[in-house]
Amino acid sequence: MTLLYIGVVLLGLIFGSFAGASVWRLRARQLLEDKATGEEYNKQEFKKLVSLTKHGVKDDRSQCLHCHHELSWYDLLPLVSWISTRGKCRYCKKPIGWFEPAIEVGTALLFVSFLQYWLTTQGLLSGTSISLFVLWLIALVMMVILFVYDAKWFLLPDVIMFPLIGLSVVIASVQIATSADVLSQVYTTLGAVAILGGIYLGLWLISKGAWVGFGDVKLGLALGLLLGSWDLAFLTLFLANLFGLLLVLPGLLTKKISRGAHIPFGPMLMLGFIVSLYFGAAIIEGYLDAAYMLASYSLMV
Repeated sequence: MTLLYIGVVLLGLIFGSFAGASVWRLRARQLLEDKATGEEYNKQEFKKLVSLTKHGVKDDRSQCLHCHHELSWYDLLPLVSWISTRGKCRYCKKPIGWFEPAIEVGTALLFVSFLQYWLTTQGLLSGTSISLFVLWLIALVMMVILFVYDAKWFLLPDVIMFPLIGLSVVIASVQIATSADVLSQVYTTLGAVAILGGIYLGLWLISKGAWVGFGDVKLGLALGLLLGSWDLAFLTLFLANLFGLLLVLPGLLTKKISRGAHIPFGPMLMLGFIVSLYFGAAIIEGYLDAAYMLASYSLMV
């Protein structure tokens, strides 16, 4: 078990490094597309990242975003390289920042916590469980990329979103096929999709995109499929809005954030999803127990 946890931590660091690199490449290509279509774009940011778009997948190599020096393998060791150079580029000595190591550590922690959740709910990894576990890890990496991109640039790119939806369909199908009650699992999965995807779709249509973006609708669809439970989907909806409120309320009270400010909601949805996935059953059970005790006390009084 110790070796299993160590292996998952290493995988998390590696895929966290991949996620961090993917975020910058996605941003570079988005800026290039915006420029080509005449959209408004950040010229300074484009100048910094345009070199990432000059190579195809086969010839693409990681590089310093400051001096554009091509990085060697020893510059790309997750977390280790950053620590060994004290957070600076080995060649131009400019600070790299906390962005990449934070993603690497965050992904490693996410992988470990998911392994603990999986062993607790599914038991030891074996057979179909291993395949499903791997699919979940891939979905989590996609969510890390979406989380960071939306938090930084207020956008959920389709190039990641659509594969996540496709993978969510596969995971949901496996979970339905291996369920003890297939019909019941189908209904509760459809309920989850209706709550997380349908409600946000309705809000998007009513507000014509002013309240939520269509990316949030697509993300809600994927998360609903992954949860496969209407009650967990409802809890995710509640928690996402609660986290959003806690995020903006201090700014609203101090007038640092205006009422019409654009706030990325994708990260809130994903945080609500993770909390619901890990602790949703306990939260709902605790709430129902408290409600039952309160109702019993009211009747006694």
